[in-house]
Amino acid sequence: MLRTILILLCTLITLPVIAFYFDTPLTASQWSVLWLLIKIMLGVGLTCFLVSELTRNYSQVDKLWSLVPIVYVWIVAYHSEFSDRLVLMATLVTIWAMRLTYNFSRRGGYHWIPWKGEEDYRWAVLREQQPMFQNRLIWGLFNLFFISLYQNGLILLFTLPSLVAWQGAATPLNLIDLLAGVLFLGFIVFETLADQQQWEFQKEKYRRKAAGTLTGTFYEQGFCSSGLWSKVRHPNYASEQAIWLSFYLFSVAATGRWVNWSLAGAILLMLLFLGSSDFSEKISASKYPTYADYQKQVPRFWPRFFRKQY
Repeated sequence: MLRTILILLCTLITLPVIAFYFDTPLTASQWSVLWLLIKIMLGVGLTCFLVSELTRNYSQVDKLWSLVPIVYVWIVAYHSEFSDRLVLMATLVTIWAMRLTYNFSRRGGYHWIPWKGEEDYRWAVLREQQPMFQNRLIWGLFNLFFISLYQNGLILLFTLPSLVAWQGAATPLNLIDLLAGVLFLGFIVFETLADQQQWEFQKEKYRRKAAGTLTGTFYEQGFCSSGLWSKVRHPNYASEQAIWLSFYLFSVAATGRWVNWSLAGAILLMLLFLGSSDFSEKISASKYPTYADYQKQVPRFWPRFFRKQY
């Protein structure tokens, strides 16, 4: 996990810079908006750091993950004078945000006291497994640079195809826009199904556990392996990655550049999910005896066709 984090931090610094300077430059107005977005991101990141240090709840970024993209994309839409493509992109991001916010809320992520709510269990596990993180100074630096600033920087990056789409604002909506929109909405549906299946499984598992009727049932294994979860081990993660790759297609539709610097955000998101799923699966394998068999038989993100699933 620590190695993955270091790789992510290095990639965050180098990939966007290299891509940016080898691509079409921004106009003065677009630069101004980019700097505005960066200032907002830094303000949000530092606020998350201060609140998490004061409350010892290190999931402050999680509470905002689905909310700040709305702000970023609508700001770009506003400065583009609400071009058709940017309004479409901002509307789709708002739909994505509403769904993700609802799912996070029902899992206990929010509280009427804003800085409270359920903390991601993996932070506590990471502190236990890595002795260096038991040092308050080291953990504080990790919280500042990775949990608070890196993650907020990543959120900004995967919304920046909107800025590139603004570069091609004069290009009318076309078939690539249609494809991007259909894919974006389609993957939201898949992610919704995956989250609902996981929600129903966990709810029933804990109900049976409380009633003493867990033993000898499908739920005894401890993890969901039915529905979409029988096809891939992380259908929600796979859908989330695909959503932002689909979002990137809008920048292609606007500019005709199939590879442009705003792809950096989607790539970094994929790397984050790779590292995050590695860590989550290590925990699951230590808790559930049959999870190792599940890993062998079911792919992580992309389904195997014509092969028997778990």
